[in-house]
Amino acid sequence: MLSDALLLEGVRRGDELAFESLFHRYYPRVYRLLYFLVGSRAQAEELTQEVFIQLFRRPLRSGDNVGAWLRRVATNLGYNAMRAEKRRTGREEAVTAETPSTAPSAAAEAERRIVAAEVSRTLNSLNPRQAQLLLLRQLGLPYQELAEVFNVSRGSVGTLLARAERAFRREYKGER
Repeated sequence: MLSDALLLEGVRRGDELAFESLFHRYYPRVYRLLYFLVGSRAQAEELTQEVFIQLFRRPLRSGDNVGAWLRRVATNLGYNAMRAEKRRTGREEAVTAETPSTAPSAAAEAERRIVAAEVSRTLNSLNPRQAQLLLLRQLGLPYQELAEVFNVSRGSVGTLLARAERAFRREYKGER
């Protein structure tokens, strides 16, 4: 298996096989992160493709951490999509406020959406670093990878996570 550095070098030279290798290596992680953020398979797929298009258009230097860069770009694109969805949903809700749904599963779906919206709102109210840290940890990234993404020592990750979790709980409960 070729290293990320060698594959990046190939991508910079226009080697499509090198790009394809990076794509297959990192696609599941990027997709999972985006799916967790946006909650839609189609949108997560579209955003994942956009992340890799950015990598193809502007390949990193061979010493850069590909995984960390891809997660950063994916998180940023995911947040942008969430903000756009929030604006779109707000406009739609204003238009359809007078027509309540009578579907039997509407109550359960409404409750799920309320909780998801509250979690999204809470994450958006945190500083971006804390929100990204919580999301990446929720996706199962080990402390070592989190340390690389945030450019901190492995030992600092636990402290940062504890602070982020406290901030999330305070904001979610409205204790500000």
